[in-house]
Formats: sequence, structure tokens, C-alpha cells
Amino acid sequence: MNSRAGSFLWNLRQFSTLVPTRRTMRIYPLGFSRLKIVYSNWNPRNLLLSDFGNGVQSSIRYLFQDALIFKSGDNFQAKGIGTETVLTVDRLLCPRRLSFDSKHSLEPDDGLKKITFHHKASNEDVLTKETKPTPVNYKKLSQECSSLSDVLDRFSEGPIFPGSNYFSAMWIIAKRMSDDQKRVEKQLMFNHPAFNQLCEQVMRESKIMHYDHLLFSLHAMVKLGIPQNTLLVQTLLRVVQERINECDEKCLSVLSTVLEAMEPCKNVDVLRAGLRILVDQQVWKIERVFTLQAVIRCVGKDAPIALKRKLEMKALRELDRFSDLNSQHMFEALAAMNHRSVILLDECSKMVIGNIHGCPFKVLSNILQSCRDLRYRNLDLFKAIADYVATTIDIWKLKQVLFLLILFENLGFRHTDLMDLFMKKVIADPASLNMKSIICILHVYSSLNHFYKCQTSEFQEVMATSLTGYLHHISSENLLNAVCSFCLMNHFPMALINPLLQKDVINELMSGDERNAHKLRILAACLKLDISCHNVVDLAPPPLPSMALYPNVKVADALSSLLGEGYFSKNRQLPHNYHIDFEVRMDINRSQVLPFSDVVTCAADTQRVAVLCVPRSTYCLDLAHPRGFLAMKMRHLKVMGFHVILVRNWEVERLEMQDVVTLLKTKLYSAEAFLTADVNLQSTC
Repeated sequence: MNSRAGSFLWNLRQFSTLVPTRRTMRIYPLGFSRLKIVYSNWNPRNLLLSDFGNGVQSSIRYLFQDALIFKSGDNFQAKGIGTETVLTVDRLLCPRRLSFDSKHSLEPDDGLKKITFHHKASNEDVLTKETKPTPVNYKKLSQECSSLSDVLDRFSEGPIFPGSNYFSAMWIIAKRMSDDQKRVEKQLMFNHPAFNQLCEQVMRESKIMHYDHLLFSLHAMVKLGIPQNTLLVQTLLRVVQERINECDEKCLSVLSTVLEAMEPCKNVDVLRAGLRILVDQQVWKIERVFTLQAVIRCVGKDAPIALKRKLEMKALRELDRFSDLNSQHMFEALAAMNHRSVILLDECSKMVIGNIHGCPFKVLSNILQSCRDLRYRNLDLFKAIADYVATTIDIWKLKQVLFLLILFENLGFRHTDLMDLFMKKVIADPASLNMKSIICILHVYSSLNHFYKCQTSEFQEVMATSLTGYLHHISSENLLNAVCSFCLMNHFPMALINPLLQKDVINELMSGDERNAHKLRILAACLKLDISCHNVVDLAPPPLPSMALYPNVKVADALSSLLGEGYFSKNRQLPHNYHIDFEVRMDINRSQVLPFSDVVTCAADTQRVAVLCVPRSTYCLDLAHPRGFLAMKMRHLKVMGFHVILVRNWEVERLEMQDVVTLLKTKLYSAEAFLTADVNLQSTC
């Protein structure tokens, strides 16, 4: 017995002599262990494995191979042992596994008496406590330093553990800088002679520093613009993977934020996969809504649907704890995960509407972008945002309002008051617009088919005049986009149109994107139908659409029931690349249907009726105002002599056949002829 105890004490003395660090263990509530480290005469070079040497390896192996079976020795006492040292283990050899407090009680199974170790402070311990360096505080460091180079200068004067705090301090300082200053400071940081030393120190410390420090340092590096493919970043990613089981809720939030900011690569993908597994196991234990939203943003669009639904259910459970900020950020989080939870979005929309005043531009734009990405349409939410912007339009920059209008256009939402106010501001100060802004404004107003009663013509002239000043700088494609917008608005500035009618420009545009060819055909149709311009180059017609694209079976059956066979035609292709679903021939009063023939009669008493079956996308969000292309098509069909009837597909799908017949009957016949239609028409209704 005495031999074994003596051997054990000999190992303790060897261990304390060779190992430069001391540690104790704390058990945290979530079950993860963190080790408190005391450094004595610390030197970053001592962290290298090679410096630890082979001298202690055999001692460590011998120490643990007998599982603490003591041998006899001169210093062993049966009831107690007085010792001047405490067992310390370097993390590089046994990371986060083995530790001893200052007092230990061991109760052997073989009947040995209880042995208690009492730690007495030696002179060496007192000296160590007096001379050990105080860990660097990144908050204090960021207040004392005014630039990134100042932090590196402080590091070069005397490195202090942990090195991660230097990166955190630099990121805090960088956040206070302007973009130009930040760019200059980052370059000075990379060129600083101490920067490489700091990177090497952080890599050496990565396996022994606290896990949250490790994540904060990685986050700071990513935000400071350190390239992701560097050895430093990739090393930290690997260490984070190895230690992911140490992740508590705070670390989970930081890790999610870091991964969200990083580009995909092998280590990032593996770490994200590990995070998904961890989240799947711990999602119900997450207490903070902020952490939950960070996790939702991070798991990615390709996360398993089961995990997405689990996160959705967790968010729904926490709804009563959502703050205004949480409800605003929920849109962006769900869009990042590509999960459209209508219930959750509806509840968050109510909170946003109730607290819309004072909402910053970035939050409003993020909400609208997320709604677009999720294909979520909430008329009340959009109206509340537009009302707020219209009420406070004087405090907004013109480009901010324009950006919101672009998002509204993507959503198909037309707010007349906001668009009228913006139009007035544009007319009052056209010089503030650049070429890109002009093209975007034209696109928004033409797409939403918006006209202001008394100022539309003035607005169009101002836009045309402003854009004419950029003729020498604008590309043919951008000019075509702008002119196509003017065509939708039924305005034709020839100073902008004539450059597009050159044969070389047309050939250039036709050889590019098919969308350019489509817009050129729109321009040609407008010039011929709206202003009877004959100086138009004939364009090759596009291929005819497939008949399968326009079945409209329910409407066709209803017309057959209402009119009978031979009194209407399906899928009519017209000049200028126009297609109509059904054509009906009637008398001029639209009180009687005429037998249909392919020969178009030009009699003054014949009215051609075009029946268009239109989807939701051709209307604005309120489903009451047709959008630009549909409005232009209706205008051109009227020029070609048609009376246009619109049949809304989504309404027909909900109706029974008899109701569809009644709907078509009321649309086909004029109000005066409707009461006598049954007598005058060949109808089986």
C-alpha cells in the first residue's frame, strides 16, 4: 500500500513541475463543464505540443494505468496526506476531461479507509497568485483603443490570455467606424507585424479557451473580413466541430450567427449539419426567443422539413413572449429557412401593424423582402406600412421610398396615396434622380398601371426629359426597358424611341435575351396601334403557344351551354402577337349572338367580343385594378375592334357550372339586352 502511494506522490511532483497551468472544474446548469485556468509565468510558446515534451508522457501513462491504486512511500499517511502541490493537467493532452479541485474525497471499493487531500498554500502558490497576469477584458480594451492597430500594439507589448479577446475588441472598434475608415483600418491590421503572432496564438489556444470565447473570436474574424479559406479560420472551424457538444444556449446563438455570415465550404457544411442535429435534440430547451430566431436563420433552406416544423411549433409556443423586435425579425428568419408558416406570419403581422410607428427603414424593407420570398400576401400589413410611409414621407429619402415601392411592385401592391405623393416629389425635384432611379420609377408605375388624375402627363414628360439627358450613357437594353415602360403607360417620346429603331440596335437586341425580343414586339405593336407609326421594322413572329397551355375547360363548357356549338371560337391568335381565349360575334348592341366564321366581316352592325381568362397575377393585390400588360392588351384589343370581357380564373374555379353560365351571360350581353336575351339567342340555358 505504502509503495503505491509513494509512486502516486512521485507522479504528482513530476506533473506539477512540468505542466505550466493549473485548472479547476465548474459544472454549469446545462451539464457542460468549463475549466477555470490559472496561468503561471505564461508564455504563448509554451502551448505548443512539442514544448510539452515526452518527459511527462510516460508519467501520465503510468499514473493512470493503475487507476489510482496507491503504492507505499515515505510520505504516505493512512488518515491524511499533506501536500504542497496539486495535480494539474494541460488541456492539449487531456482537453476538458480531467481536473481536480483543491479538495478531493476518494472512497475506494476495496475497503480502504477514506483518504482526504488537503491543499495547503505554499510559498510558490502565493507567488504565482501575485504575479499571474489579469485576463484581458475586450470591452475595456475597445474603450481604451481607438483603432485596430492600437489593439495590436497592446498585444505586442505583452500577450495576455485569451487572444480571442483582442479580435473581439477590434470588431467592436470597427463597428464604430465609417465604411471608408473601416477599409483603411483593415488593411493596416493585415499589415501590422503583430497580426500574424496574434493569429498563431489564437490557433494554439483554440483547444483550451472557453467555447464561447472560441465562437466570439471566430465571429469577430468573419466580420473583420479575414478570408474564410485561411488556415486560421479553417482551424477554428475544425475545433468548433470537435467541441460542439460544449455548446450551451448562448454559444448556440453565436454559432448560428457565425454560420449565417459564412460562405458554404466543407467545414461550414459539416458544422451546419452538426448544428442541425444539436438543435433537433435541444430545440425544446431553448429559452430565449432571440436564440430561437438565430437558429431558424442558420439551419438553412435545405434543412429537413421535420426540423422546420419543429422550429415552427417552438416559435408558436413562444408567441406570447414575442417582443415587437422579435415579431419584426420573424419574417426574415422564416424566409432564411424558406418555411411559409401562415399562422406565425399572421400573428407577427398583427404585432407589426400595431407598432408600425417608428419602425426603421431596414426593418420595413426586410419584412417586405421576406414576404416576397415566402409568397406571403397580407393586404392589411402592406397597407399599414404604406400608410405609415405616406404619413411620414418628408423624413424619408427619395431612394428609400423608391426601394419600398419596388418591393410593393414585386408583391403586386398598389397604394394610390403613396404613389401620388411620390409622383409629386419626383415632379418637384427631377434633378435628384439618376438614370437607374428613372428606369426603376418607370417600371413601377407602368407595371402597376398607376395614373394620377391631373399630373400623369406632366410626370411622363419629366421622366422622358430626364432620361433623354442620359442617352449617350445608357445601354440599348436599359433604353428598351424604359421605352417599354412608356409604352405601357401609353406615352411615346420619339427622342427615346428613334435610337431603338436602328437596324443594328434591333439586331443586337434580338440576338440577346428572348425578353428583349418580346419587348421589341410590344414596342412595334404600340407604334402601329396607338400612334399609327409606319416607320417600324417588321419583326419575326414568335412561335405559336401550345394549345395545352390554354385549356379553360370549364369556361368552354359554359359557353357551349350558353351559346351552343358554332357560335364561338377557342384559342384565337391575332396580329401583333396577341392571343385571346375565346371570340364571340354579336350584333352592335350585344343583344344577339351571330354564327361564327373564320371570315371577319367588317359590317357596321357586328361586334367582336374577346373573352380573356386571366389569372390573379394580371391584377394588383386588391384584385380590382389590372396591371400594366393586361391594361395595354385591353387597350390594343379595343383598337382592333374588340369588346373585351375579363373572366377571372380563380373565381370560375370556385363556382358551379350553372353559376359560371350565369356569370358569362351577364358579361356577354349588355345591360339593356340582358332581360330579353333568352328570346333572341340560340341558348340552351
